Amino acid sequence: METKGKMTSGRAMIILAASAACILLGALVIKSPTVVNLIVAGLVASFLAMLWGVKWDTIQEDILDFARRMFPAILILIFVGMLVGAWIQAGTVPIMIYYGLKILSPKLFLVIAAIICSLMSVMTGTSWGTVATVGVALMGVAQGLGVPASWTAGAVLVGALFGDKMSPMSDTTVLAPAVSGVEVVDHIKYMLWTTVPSYIISLVVFLIVGLRFGDGTVETEEYNLIISTLESSFNFNPILLVPPIVVLVMIFKKVPILPSFAVGIALGVVFAMIFQGSSLLDVLTALNKGYTQTTDVAIVDSMIKRGGISSMLSSVAIVIAAATFGAPLKSAGVIDFVVEKIVKVATNQRNVLLCSYGFHMLLILIIGGYYTTFSIAGPVLQPLYDKYGLDKANLSRCLEDTGTTFSPLVPWCSNGVYFTTTLGVAYSAYAFTTPMCYLCLVFALIYIITGFKIKQAPVKEETAA
Repeated sequence: METKGKMTSGRAMIILAASAACILLGALVIKSPTVVNLIVAGLVASFLAMLWGVKWDTIQEDILDFARRMFPAILILIFVGMLVGAWIQAGTVPIMIYYGLKILSPKLFLVIAAIICSLMSVMTGTSWGTVATVGVALMGVAQGLGVPASWTAGAVLVGALFGDKMSPMSDTTVLAPAVSGVEVVDHIKYMLWTTVPSYIISLVVFLIVGLRFGDGTVETEEYNLIISTLESSFNFNPILLVPPIVVLVMIFKKVPILPSFAVGIALGVVFAMIFQGSSLLDVLTALNKGYTQTTDVAIVDSMIKRGGISSMLSSVAIVIAAATFGAPLKSAGVIDFVVEKIVKVATNQRNVLLCSYGFHMLLILIIGGYYTTFSIAGPVLQPLYDKYGLDKANLSRCLEDTGTTFSPLVPWCSNGVYFTTTLGVAYSAYAFTTPMCYLCLVFALIYIITGFKIKQAPVKEETAA
């Protein structure tokens, strides 16, 4: 069956298998960098597509289109680097680390961190903003308390993603029902069935794991060294907490994230010059290279020597490489081929739900960003839900469960890239410490198989179908 030009279904399958093999071989066998794996896979897909009749101009147009869709994410990555550099130079991140060390205890830290990030994410509607502000500070606090960075990152992400899914101000919580033909309120109510149990279990896990990290006493020699070093390296003043508060309030007021971050960066620049005595050149250098001054205390330096645009360039490269990988698959008709297969297999309600579940996860793996995958999967799958009498709230919930909470588990997805670079941890450090990401997928699959909480369409839609 023809899919595009001289492209047949068999050839489309070969392109998909070959490009997937390149990524898996590079990641699991050669251990090569993700960005290289993606570019190689994209080149293989492009050459095979051209061999079988797809013009390079078509592939190039799709690459540019994918890049255009991902450009807002690239800008956010750059702004986050500048934000972190400015806030460390100003003393904002250090003072949050300092207060956190004074208040928190190791036993309850993971649970409290998850809850704090949940509240911030629900109020602001952004997991990225929460991770870049509260999350960065909590990573520093955890290091001072002796809590592993892997578990801290997991707690931060569970909290941030919970709010991202549940907040009516979240772009994903608005987009998923929009492309599925569902009201936002109905979408949120229906997501509770997969998200809340996953979140509660995650908190229990964090509570149990947290018991391993001491008896709540942090007055160790290392702890005192950190406190004294921070006190001597920065001029602390409660006013330094104003920048993150302003940014969070702006996001809460639905100001776009880039202008909000820009205000935060500007405040960081001003506060660095006022409270830390930094010159304008020092601050601008921090925006580019991050905080570069040394305290001669290794553990403190590892907390604060970070940020800057340069720290985000590898992440930007991955996002661009993801566009280079996904575009030729679209140009070659591979995605259209998969959709055709779904239509043939989806012959009843359970099959429709299972196909939606698998198809969207595949799109996430191929394209790397759920803004695009939502827009593809929603319109494609909607008619099947009408045909088989399924309420489309099932579809919108599926998109979030296999998108918002699955994408952080994929190293080349925009979420995975952003979280690893912003929190300063490797993907492998948090891949197994974010229970909610796995549990949402598990609960969604259980509901599909058992039929529990699978919402039926109104009678009039069933009749029309």
